[in-house]
Amino acid sequence: MLKKDKSKENELQPSSKQSSAEALTPASQDKKEESTTENPFVQEAEEIKETSEQKQEQPEMVCYEDFCELKDKFEKLEDDKKTVDSHYIRLAADFDNFRKRQEQEREGLLKYGAEDTVKKLLPVMDTFERAQKSFKELDDPEKLKESFDAVQKQFIDALEKLGVEKIETVGKEFDPNLHEAIMQTPSEEHPDHTVIAELQSGYKLCDKILRPALVNVAVNE
Repeated sequence: MLKKDKSKENELQPSSKQSSAEALTPASQDKKEESTTENPFVQEAEEIKETSEQKQEQPEMVCYEDFCELKDKFEKLEDDKKTVDSHYIRLAADFDNFRKRQEQEREGLLKYGAEDTVKKLLPVMDTFERAQKSFKELDDPEKLKESFDAVQKQFIDALEKLGVEKIETVGKEFDPNLHEAIMQTPSEEHPDHTVIAELQSGYKLCDKILRPALVNVAVNE
């Protein structure tokens, strides 16, 4: 009977190994928690994990905001494109009008460019007509010459108003830029290469030679 009771007591009492393991378990857990709390890398990893989880909780809100931002940018680009297209159309129209205006002005210059010149020569024509009517009444050759001289002077004045000048010849040194020698006359009375006669008048417009004067040049033998 005593043996049976002892065996029952042994069955009822926990083993020393189990009791020691159970006694150590809470302490080891506390140490594990303390080590986790004291490790900054573990804390940072947990914070990153929590932050990522919070972001994953609102994926639709972030996507919608991005969509709205892209939509605004797209609408702004559309407005900018319309503005550029409008400027381009206006510039193209202005350039086309400018080209047409230049064409009209060029045609006008070609067609009416001599208008001012003709107006300045009309008084000379009037003088010729008056002289023609008076020729029948003139018997004196001297008076006839005076009439022609008056017309010539008026014509020269009209040319000078247009910027046309007569090239000086007689008594001047021969200049191949202004004169064209078609004759050479031996002469001891004049310096060598001096113009002694004008065979045809030459004219220049400002600094441009319209035609050189045809002259006779003295040559010393």
